[in-house]
Amino acid sequence: MLKIKRVYEKPEADDGIRFLVERLWPRGLTREKLKVKAWLKDVAPSPSLRKWYAHDIDKWREFQQRYRAELEANPDAWKPILEAARDNDVTLTYSARDTEHNSALALKSFLEERIQK
Repeated sequence: MLKIKRVYEKPEADDGIRFLVERLWPRGLTREKLKVKAWLKDVAPSPSLRKWYAHDIDKWREFQQRYRAELEANPDAWKPILEAARDNDVTLTYSARDTEHNSALALKSFLEERIQK
């Protein structure tokens, strides 16, 4: 099962395996506090896509399409998450304030489609 959670929320036992899926390390947090198995920078949107999107909700639909294209082109970045999620609970951690329009949510949707295959 895949879940997403803000990095500033307390880690819990039912989170399972936790991955940080941000290109930048979240401000003010240590690896010990975050309790992540790995920091997967390359699964995050490219710097140019992140800059273009700039958390502008009007661009959300197109952002998802562009991000999916980046993910399709870079399967080595997301395969570790997919492999872990086949047998374990996995939590994708992110730092964006917007809980309804963020790259972790788009990544979760992308991965869920592949788990079912």
